[in-house]
Amino acid sequence: MSPVIESDEHKALRAAVRTLGERHGRNHDREALWAEAGKLGYLGVNLPEEYGGGGGGIAELHLVLEELGATGCPLLMMVVSPAICGTVIARFGTEDQKRAWLPGLADGTRTMAFGITEPDAGSNSHRITTTARRDPDTGDWLLTGRKVFISGVDIADATLIVGRTEDSRTGRLKPCLFIVPRDAPGFERRQLDMELTAAEKQFELTLDDVRLPAEALVGDEDAGLLQLFAGLNPERVMTAAFAIGMGRYALTQAITYARDRTVWNTPIGAHQAIAHPLAQAHIDLELARLMTQKAAHLYDAGDDVGAGEAANMAKYAAGEACVKAVDQAVHTLGGNGLTREFGLASLITAARVARIAPVSREMILNYVSHQTLGLPKSY
Repeated sequence: MSPVIESDEHKALRAAVRTLGERHGRNHDREALWAEAGKLGYLGVNLPEEYGGGGGGIAELHLVLEELGATGCPLLMMVVSPAICGTVIARFGTEDQKRAWLPGLADGTRTMAFGITEPDAGSNSHRITTTARRDPDTGDWLLTGRKVFISGVDIADATLIVGRTEDSRTGRLKPCLFIVPRDAPGFERRQLDMELTAAEKQFELTLDDVRLPAEALVGDEDAGLLQLFAGLNPERVMTAAFAIGMGRYALTQAITYARDRTVWNTPIGAHQAIAHPLAQAHIDLELARLMTQKAAHLYDAGDDVGAGEAANMAKYAAGEACVKAVDQAVHTLGGNGLTREFGLASLITAARVARIAPVSREMILNYVSHQTLGLPKSY
């Protein structure tokens, strides 16, 4: 394929979002930034125009998240609400579901969380135990199970839950997606005590015979796996953008400090021991950005298989680049790197998230070794 080169429209989008991010800054009010980004059309830039979106794709949405992150104010729920849930509903939802949810997701007035991870399943979507069964008398769905490390459930109007239904032909369980309203009876949440500093909280969810109408099912009951990965590929692309933005913010802080900090009448950035690691961090972030752009391009072009490989690679590269950039930035500032003034210390923990969520780097290496290289599995 030809190299992915940003169009003038993409460059203009980056510049506009950067202006928004710089105006709000690191100490931003999350709700105010979310509302303004929605009003300006940035949150729904990937959603169809007929439902209030911008008519673009993940190629545009990931640019928004990256630039907000690079200015110190990333919006984590962008990974979940418009990217995963909005994409799945836009591609597979009924007309009623699209009209009910997409306009609000696009302008930020409604938010949706995404629930897939379970305590005993981890990254293995085939071991999900949350089950959905039909009530033979009413046709309603009854969901039972647990989820863990689910972001933003307290601020979301609903959660898109990945459950499993029984295939009447084989008796096997197959994945399906359900829209579960926040106040549904039997749908309980418990906030997890995290040391991660983030506006969005993490929750454990319990579903105890949560009753949902038949129309809560998103898409075709027999195409659950396809629909699931239609959401997971954008999730990986957006996580990569989140990591790249974070890494760029850290690197910018380090570069500014290295230019201004003088020891023995010489800026510390003049020393190769400082300059070269920062240059390497920049290179790694740029390489990760290129793979992320490729993954977004493939996804928007409808190549789900190609996008799956590229999105996993992008997420891996961006996670590694982010951790290294943050570490080098803190090291460049020394003790100042641990002060609140520069906003780097909190990134030490946050950067690790890009390595372990939504899928660990080891599972990505498994994917590439099996799917790309054709090597045998050990499990």
